[in-house]
Amino acid sequence: MYGRMETILVYRGRPITKDDVDFIRNLIESNPDDHRTALSRKICRTWNWTQPNGHPKDMVCRGLLLRLEAQDYIKLPSKRCAAGGRHFVAPQPVTVDQSPISGDISSLGPITIHQVRRTPFERLHDGLLAQFHYLGYARPVGEHLKYLAFARGRPIACLTWSSAPWHIGCRDRYIGWDGPSRRRHIHLVAYNTRFLVLPWVKTHCLASHLLSRTARTLSQDWQNVYAHPIYWLETFVDTDLFRGTCYMAANWLYLGKTTGRGKDDLTHRPTRSIKAVWGYPLRRDFRERLRDG
Repeated sequence: MYGRMETILVYRGRPITKDDVDFIRNLIESNPDDHRTALSRKICRTWNWTQPNGHPKDMVCRGLLLRLEAQDYIKLPSKRCAAGGRHFVAPQPVTVDQSPISGDISSLGPITIHQVRRTPFERLHDGLLAQFHYLGYARPVGEHLKYLAFARGRPIACLTWSSAPWHIGCRDRYIGWDGPSRRRHIHLVAYNTRFLVLPWVKTHCLASHLLSRTARTLSQDWQNVYAHPIYWLETFVDTDLFRGTCYMAANWLYLGKTTGRGKDDLTHRPTRSIKAVWGYPLRRDFRERLRDG
């Protein structure tokens, strides 16, 4: 058990204590030739910090290390950019046909939706978000999948799904989650982090159609990649900019509003804009599966 007084911060649901920080400092000092990835993997092994499919939470751990360094608890080794290494590269601009597409859905012909993470089309997905989404592209942390929709041989929309925020009060109350059940089952929830219908595509009801189509396959796609299903979908909508009409039309449920405090808040004060929370169950028995397993 972690003592309340020794907890320095909570990161992705894990309390980080002074003993944890001392362990990380000693690990860095004892392994001066290790790069950041090697250090995070050793921490994951020692803490048994793994995803449900058994893979280490490497990216989450590296995020924790950056947070600790930013708050002056540790000093990380310098970044290395060795050739062939798996380093983040910002999406590059992509060239696509931007001639207008309009009409009703049936006029588009067959619409296909492809899961493109770890495929040659992932670059196109990322580049379109970087160029045309109002928030740009953000590299997902944790489990995530990416989708591209095509019509007439052209991309028309991008959807990104990732690990869910750790705590959302209105969602947790709707599901009936207490702290322990949320910690056990949060990995069974997927969060729609980005949804972009390309600006030259003007087709009535297309957005809700794509949401409904993606919801039918998302759980199985997640099972194929991460070895577990998904039972609940959710997203945030900035009500200063949008009304959430496409989620409403796709039969999503309005649950309430965020507090504006973020997932790792310790100050109990709003630090970001307050957003509407929408959710969508993928099974009738979603509550039982999310509470009891």
